[in-house]
Amino acid sequence: METIVLTALGIIIGGFITIATAIGVEFLRKPRLGIRLCSPHDLKYNDPIPRPARRMKILNVEVLNKELPLIARWMSRNPAIQCHGTISFHHLDGQNIFGRVMEIRWGRAPEPVARQIVIRPDELSDRIVPKAWIISLVDPIVSLMQSRDVFPGESETINVAAKFEEEAECYGWCNDNYFSEPIWRNPSWRLRHDRFLVRVTIVSSGDKSTAVFRLMNDVAIDDFRLENCLGEERERVLRHC
Repeated sequence: METIVLTALGIIIGGFITIATAIGVEFLRKPRLGIRLCSPHDLKYNDPIPRPARRMKILNVEVLNKELPLIARWMSRNPAIQCHGTISFHHLDGQNIFGRVMEIRWGRAPEPVARQIVIRPDELSDRIVPKAWIISLVDPIVSLMQSRDVFPGESETINVAAKFEEEAECYGWCNDNYFSEPIWRNPSWRLRHDRFLVRVTIVSSGDKSTAVFRLMNDVAIDDFRLENCLGEERERVLRHC
C-alpha cells in the first residue's frame, strides 16, 4: 500500500514539475520590450528644391526586444508582434499638456506624402472646367503602417519631436505633420521654448513597456535633445496618466 502511495505521489509531483517547467519556458520566451534613447536625425537641405525648412532635427527613441539571458540562449525569444504605441507630452509637474496622446511614427516608415494628380480641362470629355483640378491622393497602405514586428536582439526607431532652424518652438512629430498647416509644424503638437517630460508607451501582442524622458527645448537647435529623467519625474508623469 505504501509503495502505491509513493508511486502516485511521485507521478503527481512529476506532473507539477513538468507543468511548471513548461510555464517557465514560455515565460522566458515572451517578448521583453525596452525603450531607450538613440541618436537624433539632424537633417540639412542644401538642394534647390523648396522645403518647409532648410534644417530640421528630429529626436528619437529606440524600441528593442531584449535577448534571452545568456544561460537560456539555447532557446529563442518570441518576436514582439504588431508593436504600436503612443506619446504624451507633460509639464514638469506631470500634467498632460494637450490632454491626449499622439500616435507614434516609426522612424523607418515611408513618409505619407500625398501624390498630386492634375486633370486639365481638355482631358475631360463631358464638360469644360475653367481651370485644372488638382487631386491629392495618399497611399492607404502607408497611412496604415502604424505597427512593427520587433525580433529578439533587434530594435526600431520612433520619432518623438522636431525643431526647425532657429525657431524657438518644437513640435511633436507624427504622420499628421505632413498634412498640417503650416506643413511640418502641426499646431496641435506645438511645444513652446521650455523643458518638458515625454511619456512613450509601446504595446505588442505579448508585452507592454513605458518610459519617460526629459525634452530639452529651452536651447538652440544644436542642443535640442532628449535626456533620461529622474525617478521622481517619472512618478509625477505616471500619476497623471
